[in-house]
Amino acid sequence: MRLFLTIMALTAANPVLAQTRTPAAAGNPASAAPAPQPAATVIVEPVAMMIAAFDSDGDARVTRAEFDAGLRHSFESANPRDGTLGYIAFSDWSERWLGDRNTLPSPFETDRDGDNRISFGELADRFSLLFARFDTDKDGVLTRRELVTIRPQMPAFEAGQGGKRRKR
Repeated sequence: MRLFLTIMALTAANPVLAQTRTPAAAGNPASAAPAPQPAATVIVEPVAMMIAAFDSDGDARVTRAEFDAGLRHSFESANPRDGTLGYIAFSDWSERWLGDRNTLPSPFETDRDGDNRISFGELADRFSLLFARFDTDKDGVLTRRELVTIRPQMPAFEAGQGGKRRKR
């Protein structure tokens, strides 16, 4: 029994072993873990970010002329050999202008003639479809509102609750 009491006394005297409460539980709320960041409600596709960067006059609107000039500049910056980009060069272009080698549009959907090379015409055709998709009001100008996607906040679910909503 004395041995047990001696071990307990030594354990209580050792600050590392004696600490059983978290700092927040010990009355120090400043050191508590921060709450997780809520899910994003505004989403921007990489290609939409690229298109927004084509705004050359800074009016927060991308006209078709600015779009065409920006796309041409991005293509020419990849130093196309014979006016075309191979798939590896296209991946390099994608990483530089879209932020990642694997973003859309992919070289496979852009290379319409299947020659494993992407011409500016093929890229422009693919981006024309994207311009039309983003131009929701069909006025020939892309605004920031058209380039972002707003999704509703999803309810939080407690892990292990079988899909039941967390009580607040």
